[in-house]
Amino acid sequence: MTLCDVCGDDNATEVRGVAWSRPCVEPLVMSLLTLDRFHVQRPTYETSQLDALAWLADAHARAEATLQPAGFDEPAFRAQLARVMERVACGPTKIATRGHVLGDFLHRRWEEMEIYDVARAPHGAGTRARADVYQRAANAFFESTYATESPPGDLVHVTCTGYVAPSAAQTLVSTRGWGATTRVTHAYHMGCYAAIPAVRIAAGLLSTPRAGASRGEPRVDLVHTELCSLHLDPASHSLEQLVVQSLFADGLVRYSASKAAPHGLELLAIDEQIVPDTVGDMSWVTSDFGMEMTLSREVPARIQAALRRFVSALYDKAGLELARELARSAWAIHPGGPRIVEGVGRALELTDPQTAPSHEVLRRHGNMSSATLPHVWMALLDDAKVAPGTLVASLAFGPGLTLCGALFRKK
Repeated sequence: MTLCDVCGDDNATEVRGVAWSRPCVEPLVMSLLTLDRFHVQRPTYETSQLDALAWLADAHARAEATLQPAGFDEPAFRAQLARVMERVACGPTKIATRGHVLGDFLHRRWEEMEIYDVARAPHGAGTRARADVYQRAANAFFESTYATESPPGDLVHVTCTGYVAPSAAQTLVSTRGWGATTRVTHAYHMGCYAAIPAVRIAAGLLSTPRAGASRGEPRVDLVHTELCSLHLDPASHSLEQLVVQSLFADGLVRYSASKAAPHGLELLAIDEQIVPDTVGDMSWVTSDFGMEMTLSREVPARIQAALRRFVSALYDKAGLELARELARSAWAIHPGGPRIVEGVGRALELTDPQTAPSHEVLRRHGNMSSATLPHVWMALLDDAKVAPGTLVASLAFGPGLTLCGALFRKK
């Protein structure tokens, strides 16, 4: 039997074969908000990682053949590229499937591609064409996910993969006639870590509800539309780009923040920091052919070096001691890639069951940028083995290098 360190009650439970104690933290910290009402819509198309990597090899080879003079040995180039990808890309044992809004990835009829007709445009279509696809898909998701929803007091749109004004959030509010009751806030271009700053934004909005908003408990809805598959460049064959192109996928998710929700993830503490002297380790910039990411091999090590002190301070903000709570906390780590999750596990001495939810979301969906962490949150909420009262520590990382953390309690 395991007793709560605060109240002395028997709060022990077993999660994935590991004994977890859910601490009674009410006397120590006040809840800032609760996340609940999670809704995921899977992208229209789904591709196995094995097929996705084969498509990438074909697209890169065809793009190079378009750039080269007659006589270029396309099959030999493709075979060489496939061997390189076997060595550096994220393989099917780590990612099983990835979702995408484009049908381009399902065939090799290049002339029928909407974005990736590499037989005529080796880099793919320009940024404007990709923005048009983004706008269409984002608008469709907002219309679908709010088909029967009441208007929130605030709507936060989170993305780093498409910018069109009016945004999909503004378009929804306008067409539904919600302009007098719903404020729109854009949380853009932060990359993979954006879910945690978005929650911080929601906390601020809940403290300043809009006059004239719908009666009842103030509610902030957060909507992520990340369409990473729009940003490949098949003519860029660097090892770095092959790694990036093997990781990212599309993700669409909506959830709510309020102060009175009876169930969900209750926010106890939140923080973020930029690691010194790491500006060049990760970037995400607009190029002529969509967005382009750069990613240093040093990112996992840089994160690990700063992590323990950062997480300890996060627990301190909630009036809790990391050393006492670490082993019995559940963990929601943004799975930027397998090495990121494994590195966090080593740095914090986490068990395999504690990192399993992040690995599983990566395996099932790939890296969906800022939409990924909400998928992990939802998985932990839906897991009956994670008992109410369990602390849920959440971490995410992105350009800067930025470390973001949030400490929740499952209600």
